Amino acid sequence: MPGLVAPQLVVNSRMIYFGWLPADPGAVAALVPEGLKPAADRQVFMNQYVVDDAGQTSGFGAYSLTYLGPDLSGLDAPDGVTPGRWWTHYFNSSEVVREYAAERGVPATPGRTTIEVTGRRLVATTEADGVPVIRTTARVGRTGEAVNRGQLRYITRVGGGFLSGVYPFVAEPVEPFEVESLEFLEPDHPVHALRPADPLQVTWGFYSPRSSFAYPGGEAPLS
Repeated sequence: MPGLVAPQLVVNSRMIYFGWLPADPGAVAALVPEGLKPAADRQVFMNQYVVDDAGQTSGFGAYSLTYLGPDLSGLDAPDGVTPGRWWTHYFNSSEVVREYAAERGVPATPGRTTIEVTGRRLVATTEADGVPVIRTTARVGRTGEAVNRGQLRYITRVGGGFLSGVYPFVAEPVEPFEVESLEFLEPDHPVHALRPADPLQVTWGFYSPRSSFAYPGGEAPLS
């Protein structure tokens, strides 16, 4: 397959995206490279999503993905409120998407994400090399008239410098939404450094069965 040209479009993915305070703030801060500054509270973000059909993308095909890492200080998204973010882990089921992401400095590795909704109970499971490493359980409702929209900012490292990517999105969140538990299942896996505090302190989040975005939108060297 010839190289994919940026940006790529994804529509109507099933997505659970939220943030929490970590059990080990020092371990989270240690994952942020020199030249970037973690958020004061060392908050962590995670997005687990599934693209069920190739017809939902402009070139990626169907895939699933979990990515997570620390929020950053002083590098907000264009809205001036949402923090910029640094990927530490990126578990993707598609070789095509992994190659596309890796070219842009994303730490893409093989993985698989499933999202199962039974009644009002959602369970999202992330596997790395076939081993479950993260499981989210949430209580979810139905979509209404609300729409989340905006742009997110992710920082990556390409060569010797940092790259800023701005990612526009539109999502239809469900109501109600509550993360009931977040389990990091493999203490020996590096992602365990991002595990949540006990009790769980979720700081924001949503589940949307119809979340769309460009991948990425604008890219520029970080000045």
